[in-house]
Amino acid sequence: MSNGPVGVALVGAGVISGQYLRNLTSFPDVRVLAVADLDAERAATVAREHGVPVSGDLSTALALPEVEIVVNLTVPSAHAAVALESLRAGKHVYGEKPFAMDMDEGAKVVAEAANRSLRLGCAPDTFLGAGLQSALHALRSGLIGTPVAVAAATQSLGPESWHPNPEFFYQPGGGPLFDLGPYYLTALVSLLGPVERVAAGTRKAREQRVVGSGPKEGTVFPVDVPTHVNALLDFPGAATATATFSFDSPVNRRVIEVIGTEGALSLPDPNTFEGPLLARGLRDTDWREVPVSGTTVSRGIGVLDLARSLRAGTPHRASGELAYHVLELMSAIAQSGEASEFRPVTSTTTAPEPLPADWDPHAATLS
Repeated sequence: MSNGPVGVALVGAGVISGQYLRNLTSFPDVRVLAVADLDAERAATVAREHGVPVSGDLSTALALPEVEIVVNLTVPSAHAAVALESLRAGKHVYGEKPFAMDMDEGAKVVAEAANRSLRLGCAPDTFLGAGLQSALHALRSGLIGTPVAVAAATQSLGPESWHPNPEFFYQPGGGPLFDLGPYYLTALVSLLGPVERVAAGTRKAREQRVVGSGPKEGTVFPVDVPTHVNALLDFPGAATATATFSFDSPVNRRVIEVIGTEGALSLPDPNTFEGPLLARGLRDTDWREVPVSGTTVSRGIGVLDLARSLRAGTPHRASGELAYHVLELMSAIAQSGEASEFRPVTSTTTAPEPLPADWDPHAATLS
């Protein structure tokens, strides 16, 4: 087993790469060795901005023997292909969500990793942040008794008003279900365990959208996926949940409320790493704030947990197993919306263990 900081290459130098690189380059247990992109000039610019020594294409990054983990930040349609190429080069892979475009792609990635005894990880890692970790501790402590129901929703008018290249959000692998669903579904599974079956209704409000900012402002593009999804999720032996994912709502709403036998818990936005976390008892007339503790560092802590777990020989939390289960949930929801029937979920996963209370991303633990 290797020692010392874990070498990382980042593939995909788009908008989200800046958040990852700011954090990954600040973690002493990780060394970012390369930035790769189809656009070599963009890769070089991003690498310079963050003090990364090597830039180029994917093959350049994979050729570095010190690279142990590839962080795959490419567009959803490329997730599986980049993951497979990286695994075949002997690298562990941590990808942005969604895990893959469909179950067939996802299964190929899982099989390749298993055959090569390599690890898979996947965003979102927001469930490792202080807000949702504190929610997990609150539920396990019995603060609201036994969970019986969940109401979750994320609603907006979509990302085209602020994103300079929003078209991929409205192509297969996108839409509110595949773009925002991973945050909400991963949070729910991390709290309540795997889902057994789902049902859904889906709609599309408009056939076209318009880019609202950047150099392509005013460009009209097609909408190829449902933009409003209502889902019902059945957690065996636990709660049932309703979930709404919408790019059609003028009302901005981001909520997860867990109802228990002794009260209710209002969780923070699962696309964030902080609070607030609120609770109320059966006879309370208002919410009260629950103290939140843990890391508030943003995207990249899942990569760090993978790196540390790799050295320790322990399971990592933002795992490929968890991401594959969430991928099946989204696929089953989409299929249920088309067929108007309950769909079984055949994969399973284990709810990840909480992070230790003293887990500090900026403390050097690997020597």
